[in-house]
Amino acid sequence: MDLYSIWILIAPPIIGGIIGYFTNDIAIKMLFRPYRPLYVAGRRLPFTPGLIPSNQERLAKRISDTIMGSLLTPEELQNLARKLLQTDRTQAAILWLLKLTLEQVQGANQAKATQVVANILKDLLGQSLPRLIKVLARRDDFLEAQLNQIFDQVLLELQLTEAQAQQLSQWLLDVVVPPDVIRSAIVDFLTDRNIRIIDEGFRERTSGTYWVVANLFGLRNALTRLRTYCLDEREESNARIAELIKSLGIQDRLTEILLNLSLQNLPISTVRQLRKTMRDSVRTYLQEKGSEVLQGLTDSIDWNNVANLLLNRLRTSAAVTNSLEPVSQELALILERYLERDLESLVAQVIPILNIDQVIINRVQATSARDLEMAIQGIVRNELQAIVNLGGILGFVIGLIQTVTLLLR
Repeated sequence: MDLYSIWILIAPPIIGGIIGYFTNDIAIKMLFRPYRPLYVAGRRLPFTPGLIPSNQERLAKRISDTIMGSLLTPEELQNLARKLLQTDRTQAAILWLLKLTLEQVQGANQAKATQVVANILKDLLGQSLPRLIKVLARRDDFLEAQLNQIFDQVLLELQLTEAQAQQLSQWLLDVVVPPDVIRSAIVDFLTDRNIRIIDEGFRERTSGTYWVVANLFGLRNALTRLRTYCLDEREESNARIAELIKSLGIQDRLTEILLNLSLQNLPISTVRQLRKTMRDSVRTYLQEKGSEVLQGLTDSIDWNNVANLLLNRLRTSAAVTNSLEPVSQELALILERYLERDLESLVAQVIPILNIDQVIINRVQATSARDLEMAIQGIVRNELQAIVNLGGILGFVIGLIQTVTLLLR
């Protein structure tokens, strides 16, 4: 057999394998290339751009429909949300947020946080609380238990010490009823009418020796002269009254009275009436002037300083630090109960807001043909190469069949 005959027999398998290999390779490359349309004499060449670039918009829509219809269904999103929002994860996230908030308050944002807290406190005490108290004070049981407790545990048990009683009695004699006040009271009391009534009453109602004294001497002259003495000799009469107070031991008597002064010595009915009177007085006062008092108190307080002190206390408070974890746990449980009840409706509301299908379409359309080819090649490179190899094998087999046919002929 000569060389020509040998070539005729081996050429079909080799040529068929080469054609099959490169034909599949070219077909696969034509899926992506060329990336842009090619024009000759103003007319676009067929098969340009490649299959995928020319149908990228439709491909994006099909990918979006496939993902949303098979992968990211509402049920699957609910399962993902449940896995993501497990109690331990949500608790850790909430705890992190609380600690971050505390750190922000302690850091550069302290001035802003101080201003916010100051405004809240000012509004609470100056606006909200007065209106609330004004409404609640109309109720008959407003602060009843609290005022009764104050009366029973404070006022009812209140009793002055000996030093306090002496100071109070001294203050009463020096400020409330000094000698000059007593002298003025005597002068005001000893009018002509009062002197006449006292004198006549003393004459009519006395008997025996006192009747003789009352009718022979009478009280009119003595009382009139006492009034005249108090009016004419002010300094001297004040001195006489002071000496009389001292000699009679008025301060000691007042001290003893104040020491023995206690609500517990009163009858029970009187104590109950006093408690009711105090309660009604406080309620009436709050109804009429409570708003004005709180408003004035609000205007007189430096709320920025109060808020700063409050935040500093919170920053160094061990109770706040220790309470972060229990608070985060309670909030996580509340969130879990809410999700168990409303997760389905929540996901149904979130899906249109997220607009995932349009995001997928926009992302695929925004991807360049080169990047899209690299992405697909990175996923199915081995499969595409297998198709190319299979084309070469099929071409080789077909060429081999042709060689066998030639031999048989």
